[in-house]
Parts: sequence; C-alpha cells; structure tokens
Amino acid sequence: MVGLLAAGALLAACSAPDGSAGADTQDSPSLVLADGYELGGYNPVAGYGAAGDAKMYDGLVRLAGGEGMPTFEPALATAVPVPNEDASVWTATLRPGVTFSDGSTFDAQDVVATYEAILDPASASEARTSFEMISEVVAVDESTVEFRLAYPYAPFLTKLLIGVVPAEAVATPGLAAESTLNTAPIGTGPYTLVDLSPDRAVFEANEDYWDGAPEITQLTLLYVADDNTRAQRMSSGEIDGTNLPPLLANTFADREGMTVTAHTSADWRGVSMPTSNPVAGDPAVRTALNLAVNRQSMIDNVLGGHGRAAYTPIPEVYGDTFEPTATFTYDPAAAEQVLTDAGWVAGADGIRTKDGQRAEMTVMYNSTDTVRRDLAQAFASDALAVGVEVDLEALSWDRIDPRINTDLTLLGGGDEPFDADTQAYDALSSVYVTPGVGSIYNNASDYTNAAVDAGLETGRHSLDADERSAAYRDVQTAYVEDPGYVFLVFLDHTYVSKDSGWTMSGQVLEPHAHGVTWGPWWSLQTWSRQS
Repeated sequence: MVGLLAAGALLAACSAPDGSAGADTQDSPSLVLADGYELGGYNPVAGYGAAGDAKMYDGLVRLAGGEGMPTFEPALATAVPVPNEDASVWTATLRPGVTFSDGSTFDAQDVVATYEAILDPASASEARTSFEMISEVVAVDESTVEFRLAYPYAPFLTKLLIGVVPAEAVATPGLAAESTLNTAPIGTGPYTLVDLSPDRAVFEANEDYWDGAPEITQLTLLYVADDNTRAQRMSSGEIDGTNLPPLLANTFADREGMTVTAHTSADWRGVSMPTSNPVAGDPAVRTALNLAVNRQSMIDNVLGGHGRAAYTPIPEVYGDTFEPTATFTYDPAAAEQVLTDAGWVAGADGIRTKDGQRAEMTVMYNSTDTVRRDLAQAFASDALAVGVEVDLEALSWDRIDPRINTDLTLLGGGDEPFDADTQAYDALSSVYVTPGVGSIYNNASDYTNAAVDAGLETGRHSLDADERSAAYRDVQTAYVEDPGYVFLVFLDHTYVSKDSGWTMSGQVLEPHAHGVTWGPWWSLQTWSRQS
C-alpha cells in the first residue's frame, strides 16, 4: 500500500495510557479517544458502519488488513459468501451460536429483516441507494440466506460489511433516523455501548463475543469538534489518541511518547464542475483547470506530505485496475493555451471572457473543514494564474446542498473504497444525471461520457477479474480526455496517539470517513499485549 508506515511504527502507534487518561491496568485496560465527529447515529439501517467499522455490530463479512486492497473474511457468515454463475444470487451460510447484546439469538431472519429495513422507503435510509441492486433477501432456513439481485453485481461482498440487527428491532417500519438503535445499538459485535451523551460514549468489551472477548475492556470516545482543542488535550496527556488534520498532526512528530501515523486511504478531494454552470460547463475550462492546479504543492503545503495526487477517483492502490497514464501534467502555459483556443480571451484585469461571459465561478466548501478550506484557496490561486476567477464561500452543508448542481463544491469521496465500482460509479455514472436518482452528491457535476459509462457497467457486472480491471483502466483513459471534475488529492488520514505496549494487526485501506473508529484503532478488538 502506497505510503504505509513501517510495521515497527505501527506497533508503537497507540495504546491504553500508563495511568493517565484511560486508567489502564493489566486487569482492566482502557482507552480514551477524542473524535472530531459527532457521537450517536449508531443505526446500520441508516447507513452506520457501511464500510465495516462499527464496533457494536458485525456484518456477514469483515475486512482483512494488509498492504494494497483489503480482502474479505467471514464474520457472521461461516465462509465468504459465493455467487451463482452470473453473480445474480449470493448465498451465505450463517455462523451458529451467535447472540446479540440483548441476549437474543442470531439467525437468518435477522439478516433478512436488516436488509429489508434498509430498502424499505419508510426507513428513508441514506444507505438505500447503495443497496439498490438487491431485489429480495430470502431465509432458505435458519442458517442460510440468499441475496437475489436485480442484476449481476460482481462486488457484492462490499454490501455485506454493514452490521446486522435483531429482526425485532426493525419489526415496526419507521424512519431510520428516529430508531432507538441510534442511541441504544443492539448488535453482535466485540463492544457494547453502556453510556451515551452528546460529548461522551462509553463502550465495554462483549465478554460473550463469538470471536473472543477483546483485551481492551473499555473504550471511551469524546466528541471534541475543534481541531486545536483536540490537539491541546492530546498534548496535555488527557487522551490516548485522536484524529487531526495533517499539518496539526505533524506538530506532534517529535513529541516523546507519542506517534503520528498516516494511513493510506482512497478518500479523494476534488472540485465538482456542474455542466449547468456557464463557465465550468465548458469542457475547455474543465481541461484547463486540471492542467492549471499544482497538486504536488497542495500535498506538500496543505497535507504536510500526507497524500497523493488525484486525477480520477481511482488511486494507485487499486493495482492492475489503476491506469498510470491517466494523469494531467501541471502545465499552466498549456492551460492558458486551451482556454485561448476555446475563445476565452484575457481582459485588461487578467480575467478571461467568452461571448460576454466572464470566467468567474464560486467554489463552496464546508466551513468546519480546514483541509477543504486550504485546498479551495490553493485551487482558487492556481485558477487565477490562468485567468479564471474563483470566489470562495464557506458554508454549512444545508446551505451548500441547494446549490450543488449550479455552483462548484470542494467535495470528498470514497465512502466504500473496497472495489473500483463502489469507488468510481457514484462519482462518474450518468445514471445520476436524472433528477431524483441517487443522492445529490452522486455525480455532482452531472457528468456524461458514453465511454466512461460503458466501462463502469462492464466493471460492475463482469466476474472476470482481468476484464474488470481493463474496463476501469478504459474508464480512466476516457475520463482524462474529457474530465468532469478537478480531482486534487487522495488524503493520507493522520492520527496522533500515545505509544503503547500492544501488538496490533496493521493498517487497512481507509474510506472517506476517518474518525477514531479507523486509524490505529480500526481493529482494536484484536489487540493483544506484547510479551
């Protein structure tokens, strides 16, 4: 995996403290972590833990860490589920003897009920679109489940990471956002929630966990929204670890007893270019801006070296699926020539116009995200250098949303990065151009490219690994010839933690989400004391 730290650094990454924040003892080791993300919302039906990071739940499969793309291993299934010949039916045999945290027994009906609740319009689940390939989930018997799909779907294992809840918990249809599971989760996972307030969540090890009780017996998460406050609490020794923006994390690099870790992710940042925008809708402008942005400068100066250039949604970690020639060279002179050839002529103030339209656009970004702010400022500076004026607006998401198809937005993606389909389809497929299809963040540029669509569909449906990889390489080649975004960087997620005496499992490719359920703590339940 590109950018991974050495294994020795990982083993030093984080631990229960020596008598300070977590009151750790040999008999009752604990951790206190500060998170920049709000607590609660612990309902899988609403989409919680779709990438497999939920500590209170298990999916039918779970991620196996290591370099490169992660693999899947069985969790609530006894073996990794297998498809029929055309991947339209997937069969899972369930693990016997598993119980939920409320004492009830896990069986096939719970799997059926969980997925049916996700797909039920009454749930209004934000995850529903992601599971739209499922036509029916059938309990063949108490220990066997069939997933019958509307169309062959090769990467279906990615949809089996989400946690399973008891059938009784979703027996009454209703809004997933209002379910008691959000604050009182019932799962089969390695930890149970024992206390929750707006700024504090306490989890205890599940002593009856089917895969063995975790050695870290208590985990406390603190919600601390402000980056600098989390850094101060880390510096004072009040907490054992936290997630921090890269430049702030780097200030801890030489602190004795602390370690900065940077985990490779498929989490991209880029600027949408809506086709309805009178400037961004011009293909020449999109191409020119892709040539004008200095991605390496952004990595060095905004990400503190913790990232890689992004030209498409698919990063190098995808191996044979990655197309290394699908790039844009940093070439402001070429960018200016593209604009000039397309009729965008520089005025006396240096800003270009075409047919009376001034080359001026607005880029919106979330006001609480300092990395997006800094990337947006760098993008605006690079655009201005070639005669395109970018006005920046720092807004809350509820103010960004109504304008997302007309103004540009500094977006992030890679929510489910464990297959090229789940990484690229939502960003690039033209199916989302139709109003009402998918989320407003799916293909926010309203991008349409027949060659890209064809490759995405082949990759989605084919079971042949070589054919799938070739299709996604074709997608990337076609995309850079006609870009719909200005993809900027892939982040390396950065964390700071106290040094430890624990043996860990190593890293895993991280998704867009990067709170403290990821980082050094993604496999907390597997940690063991170093001998």
